[in-house]
Amino acid sequence: MNIIEISGIKKYFQVGTQLVKALDGIDLNIRKNEYVSLMGTSGSGKSTLMNILGCLDTPTAGSYILNDQNVSKHTDNELAEIRNKEIGFVFQTFNLLPRATALENVMLPLVYAGLPKEQRIARAIEVLEQVQLADRMDHRPNELSGGQRQRVAVARALVNSPSIILADEPTGNLDSKTSIDIMGLFEKIHKAGNTVIIVTHEENIAEHTHRIIRLKDGIVDKEEINENPVSAL
Repeated sequence: MNIIEISGIKKYFQVGTQLVKALDGIDLNIRKNEYVSLMGTSGSGKSTLMNILGCLDTPTAGSYILNDQNVSKHTDNELAEIRNKEIGFVFQTFNLLPRATALENVMLPLVYAGLPKEQRIARAIEVLEQVQLADRMDHRPNELSGGQRQRVAVARALVNSPSIILADEPTGNLDSKTSIDIMGLFEKIHKAGNTVIIVTHEENIAEHTHRIIRLKDGIVDKEEINENPVSAL
C-alpha cells in the first residue's frame, strides 16, 4: 500500500528573467512503513521535493496523494492541518525552543492539536522514553549535547503519531559516533511501523535506508533497492 503517490510533479520559480525548473516532472511512490533516502547534490531538487512531501509548499503542476488525500491543491490552512496530523519533521538544526525544557518542546505539537494538558504531558513523556531521554525531560537545549537535542527533535516528530517521519539532513550537525546513534534511532522507529524518509547528501547515511532515490537536475535520476542496509543497532 502506497502512503505517497507523486505524479508529474513540477516546481518552477521565476528568478528575474530566468525560469528555474527546480522539479521537472517527478513520479514517485513510497509504500507504508518504507525506509527511504532522497539523495542529490545542491541544486538537484531534493530540498524542493522535501518541502512538497512535507506540505510546506505546493507544486506548480502534478498530483500529490498523501494517505489517500490529494494535497497538491490544498490551501495553506489545509496544508498546516495535514502537516500537524500526518508529518513529523526532524531538521539538521534541531529547531528547538531555547527557553523551553525537552518536555515542553516535545509537547508543542499537541498544543496545536488541542489535547488537554494532562494528556500532552503523558504522551510527551512516553515518546521521550522511546528515544531514551526521559531522564533529561526538565533540561533546556543548552544543557543537552547535540545528539540529545536531536533525540528531543525526534521525540517531538513522533508525538502526534504521524504517518511519515521526514528528516532533513538529520545528522548534518553531529559527529560520526552520534550520527550512528541517531540512525539507530531511525531504524528502531522504522521497525516499530513508521514510514521514514531521510533527505541527505551523505552516502554513508543513505546506506542505512532500504531504498535510495537519487535526484539530478529536478528529476529522479535512478532508484536503488538497498539489499544490505547498514544497521546501527
